[in-house]
Amino acid sequence: MGKIAFIYPGQGAQKCFMGQDFYNMYPKCAEVFDKAGEALDVSVKDLCFRENPLLDQTQYTQPAMVTTCLGITAVLNDMGIYPDMTAGLSLGEYAAIAAAGGMDYVDAIRLVRERGVFMEEAVPAGKGAMTAVLGMEAAAIEKVLAEFEDVYIANYNCPGQIVITGMKEGVEAASVKLTEAGAKRCIPLVVSGPFHSVYLKEAGAKLREYMADVTFNELQIPYITNVTATYVSDKDEIAPLLEKQVCSSVRWQQSVETMIADGVDTFIEIGPGKTLAGFIKKIDRDVKVINVSCVEDLENVKEFIS
Repeated sequence: MGKIAFIYPGQGAQKCFMGQDFYNMYPKCAEVFDKAGEALDVSVKDLCFRENPLLDQTQYTQPAMVTTCLGITAVLNDMGIYPDMTAGLSLGEYAAIAAAGGMDYVDAIRLVRERGVFMEEAVPAGKGAMTAVLGMEAAAIEKVLAEFEDVYIANYNCPGQIVITGMKEGVEAASVKLTEAGAKRCIPLVVSGPFHSVYLKEAGAKLREYMADVTFNELQIPYITNVTATYVSDKDEIAPLLEKQVCSSVRWQQSVETMIADGVDTFIEIGPGKTLAGFIKKIDRDVKVINVSCVEDLENVKEFIS
């Protein structure tokens, strides 16, 4: 049998009531939510289990997502299901690190709350933008963006889907050029800033300063960093990579390709939505992918990995 990877989605996958059925049925999950609420002095249960506008605000979205993902992970671990490695897209990397043993889950949840605040503060609302570019190869997109000083690639998601980021006017102008150069569509994303660009460098520096008080542990299994799409197995690498991750491209396609090359043939996406499963199917249709976002999904997991 090949290797198993736990993978975690990023911001944008959040939805109301995520994790509620796990919370109600599994004490291991309830413990994660309850301790997260105590650590943040915010009811993470209310954030996730009630309809409210805060769930889509970065500083609340991030801890809510990581809490949900790690709560579900605790249930899978309690069932005896563990991965050989982990990875996460942007925000999801924090869940991946905690699941790999690199830090306590409460520290991960505290850390992403501060990350969200720093990201919101980095650029005034409305100044930045992000757009998904569909149906165009990365090299062709990079060639067009070379003409712009304020637009960058934020995410290499999968073949035919790349996200660009930067100042709003630049992203809009680049979208026109990319369409003229052959992109099938350029779809503006509903985000509060130019994430994964140089404009978030200050947020990364603040995050690094905050991480001085976070204890990183020896990793029990490796995780894949978004920054280089390579394995991390040394705890001393975690903080500097997380600082860079805020303002660097997310190399998700390359990360998946790294794992497949190392023998991963089974991916378990943990958390709301099936975004990562969709990406992986476009990267390599021969690997298996399953999503665990509700209690009913648990029934299929053991059969899926047997």
